[in-house]
Amino acid sequence: MLARTIDILDRLIACPTVSSDSNLELIADLSDTLSHLGARVITQLSPCGTKANLFASLGPDRPGGVLLSGHTDVVPVTDQDWASDPFIMRTDDGRLYGRGTCDMKGFIAAAMAMAEGLDPNRLTRPLHFAFTYDEETGCLGARHLVGELRGLGITPDIVIIGEPTDMRIIEGHKGCYEYSTHFTGLEGHGSRPELGVNAAEYAVRYVARLLDLREVLKTRTPPDSLFEPPWSTINIGRVAGGVAHNVIVGKAEIDWEMRPVRTEDADLVKADLERYCTDVLLPAMQAVHPDASITTTTVGEVEGLIPIPQNAARDLVAELTGANGCELVSFGTEAGLFQSLGCDVVVCGPGSILQAHKPDEFIELSQLEQCCTMLDRMADKLGR
Repeated sequence: MLARTIDILDRLIACPTVSSDSNLELIADLSDTLSHLGARVITQLSPCGTKANLFASLGPDRPGGVLLSGHTDVVPVTDQDWASDPFIMRTDDGRLYGRGTCDMKGFIAAAMAMAEGLDPNRLTRPLHFAFTYDEETGCLGARHLVGELRGLGITPDIVIIGEPTDMRIIEGHKGCYEYSTHFTGLEGHGSRPELGVNAAEYAVRYVARLLDLREVLKTRTPPDSLFEPPWSTINIGRVAGGVAHNVIVGKAEIDWEMRPVRTEDADLVKADLERYCTDVLLPAMQAVHPDASITTTTVGEVEGLIPIPQNAARDLVAELTGANGCELVSFGTEAGLFQSLGCDVVVCGPGSILQAHKPDEFIELSQLEQCCTMLDRMADKLGR
């Protein structure tokens, strides 16, 4: 199974599904393969029509079953210094290099290799596959897919998200809320700042408010939180604005995110910022220029994965891998979306998150082999 997984992964890496581009070629490839294996296949186009989710089912057509899920998109390689072509997989010293090898086409390849070895007529439970678009830009595809599954009344019992965890079982992670806040002021000559509305200055005040809220969130740390760090966090990802030293900045923008350990923290931050803009920043801006504005665009609000006492997904993966414990992580995945559907969910997959998004991304062959072993044991358990 490992050799076949490597062959499939090589093909997947050669399809450069960067989030800004289409994944339709890759989805068509996976869809054709699963259809030929006898799967019931649903292809769900994105609203823009250039991307798609794939949901496929093998085995009996009845409720429940196990779902293996992975995202097909990868992050860009622009301005990264790679030792070789990132979209031609290479093997070196027990590692497979290429964009997406660990995040997360390695798991998809292993899942497809497992599917090829199954006899659907012998499965005692449904085995589902979900391959999504735009996870890297806000889990947009998974949100779209979960809505579709909810409408169709499809709720797997167990969901395994194959993000790179070094094959550790992850039963919880923080949410990931991403925003872009735009400031529109009034340009003018830098020698008369009082005649303009400097969008950059108000953006800086907004950032200062975010940093104050970041400290507030530390005081709200849940006493039983096992996350690292244990509190909800705020990060400023990008601040931009201005054209020259002597021009009052007319437009500025901030990209920022929250990683809440609970939704109440996110609600507090959003409510505070709304009050701050409405009561403080906007009145000052509009006193000079009535058309001045502050608008926030939600890039994505992805629910966290909440640890639960009884979790069939956790128990199954522990049985398959022989792991004795579970962990929490701070990075986000699509898991919380599937949990909202009513499924038991864990995150477990080959490769290290430390390699994700970096130049010369790689996955250890030993990690891929462990994943193949887990899925091979699952196939036996499902009645292959």
